[in-house]
Amino acid sequence: MMFFLRSLVAIMLFALASGPSLADSRAMSLPVDKTPLVAETSTGEVRFSIEIADEAGEQSRGLMFRDDMPDDRGMLFDLGSTRSAAFWMENTPMPLDLLFIGDDGKVKAILKGQPYSRATISPGVPVRFVLELKQGTAARLGVVDGARLRHPSIDAVAGSQ
Repeated sequence: MMFFLRSLVAIMLFALASGPSLADSRAMSLPVDKTPLVAETSTGEVRFSIEIADEAGEQSRGLMFRDDMPDDRGMLFDLGSTRSAAFWMENTPMPLDLLFIGDDGKVKAILKGQPYSRATISPGVPVRFVLELKQGTAARLGVVDGARLRHPSIDAVAGSQ
């Protein structure tokens, strides 16, 4: 009987160790960058506090499992090169605006992300960065296609374009 119990405990521990951890279903939180991202709009500049996802693991996790974030917060994905990009919203309960940004620092497209959707979200043009904001934020603040976004990460690629 004791052998059976020990074996059962060992199997359960193995299953717990090799399966998804509790952390897999929690939101990832990256440090807020010390420099705000600035969007140039027709009515002036708008500033966002951003988290920067520039590593593959951070990018694959993104804003998954986040229920909410402040209105002036976003997550900037630095793709590392200008390329085709596609996102989806699986495990993301918060509706988002996805701003696809070219290597010139200008918004190429703003697309909506629907919570928990596996539908591909892609602008159909190569981009270098993607900024995720709470859905409706871009329109409310006047950030439109063609708007120039500034941040040291973007400016290092875009220069003074």
